[in-house]
Amino acid sequence: MKYLLVGCLVLFCVGCSVSAKQPALHDFGVPVSAAVNQGKVSVSVNAPTWLWDNRIRYRLLFSSPSQVRFYGLDRWIASPPEMFEQLLTFNNTQDRDYVIVIRLHDFEQQFDTPDRSRVVMRFSVEASFDNKRKTSSQEFYLEQVNKMPDAAGAIAGFIDLARKASGKIQDWIARLPER
Repeated sequence: MKYLLVGCLVLFCVGCSVSAKQPALHDFGVPVSAAVNQGKVSVSVNAPTWLWDNRIRYRLLFSSPSQVRFYGLDRWIASPPEMFEQLLTFNNTQDRDYVIVIRLHDFEQQFDTPDRSRVVMRFSVEASFDNKRKTSSQEFYLEQVNKMPDAAGAIAGFIDLARKASGKIQDWIARLPER
């Protein structure tokens, strides 16, 4: 009995000393180019409370479309709104006093079948002068089929979508009228 108790104690201590696997932290990657913000464009990103979380979200549309799930071993280094705001640097060559407010509505991976998924990003953008007079607004919906239906596929897809979204916003701002 004494040996059994010692053996259990040793197993318990070994089990406690083996640390649980820590989640890998991801961001949107190294910036493609260092854009110089020559104009006066101010950007902020807002989002619903549930998107201010660093967990990577997904849905199984084929079995439980209303249930939001999260990957356990992969996380964002910051919340998607924070990372998206950091990514949005504008190469603005005109002197425009725009305040840009982006509202991030959806940012998740969706599984249509167990082996087919896509990432979706839906957001709206408003431009105003000095945060007072709304000049223009635009809704955007982007989606991309993942090469792999897993966390790695979601991360790669979100990196691509965030960069595409940045380009679309820059193009939209370039078409705005001058003050």
